[in-house]
Amino acid sequence: MSDALIIGGHGKVALLAAPKLIDHGFAVTSLIRKPEQAEDIEALGATPLVLDLTQLTPDEWDALLVRFDVVIWSAGAGGGTPGRTYAVDRDAALAVIDSLERLRDAGKAPRYLNVSYVGATKHSVPEDDPFFAYADSKKTVDDRLNGTEGLDYAILGPAALTLEPSNGWAPVDAAAENPEWSTETSRELVADVIAELAARDTLPENRTVEFIDGPNPVSEIG
Repeated sequence: MSDALIIGGHGKVALLAAPKLIDHGFAVTSLIRKPEQAEDIEALGATPLVLDLTQLTPDEWDALLVRFDVVIWSAGAGGGTPGRTYAVDRDAALAVIDSLERLRDAGKAPRYLNVSYVGATKHSVPEDDPFFAYADSKKTVDDRLNGTEGLDYAILGPAALTLEPSNGWAPVDAAAENPEWSTETSRELVADVIAELAARDTLPENRTVEFIDGPNPVSEIG
């Protein structure tokens, strides 16, 4: 059995992804911030791990990540202050990439799936917009990850997230040809993509996988 770590394990996407990963044969550990969230994780069949990801040292990150075959970044400050957003969405995420590079050099780096959003590296959010800290963080992290070498990774780029059920996926540009389609992405679809890519023998050659709701089975994504 392979081992998967979800960083940000109590988020909406992560809670949907954990049982799907288990169905794909993974033993799942969910990193959470609050002890009172542990019961929800256990109810899914996953193992809770209570840590403050903003406080981990490089050695602690290395000792944690080396235990897993797949690591999923699904954490976020959830609309907090800019300081909190930068601490979680930028600095902690960069610390994970730094750790993956150290583990790569030792031949022990896990596969990495980074949940971002569509167009993150090309955002044009103005600095006075409340969304800027998040957009700036995601661009910084995605650019950093795309600048690495020798890592087995994929960046997931969903559009605006919904709580609708997943019926399949489509490429983002397919919406232009099908104006009746939604340009949103179900959170359940993101979870389906996480489980699909985690279990594949190889990841898509294009390391950034952007998608919206559509008619195609997730097995065809890439």
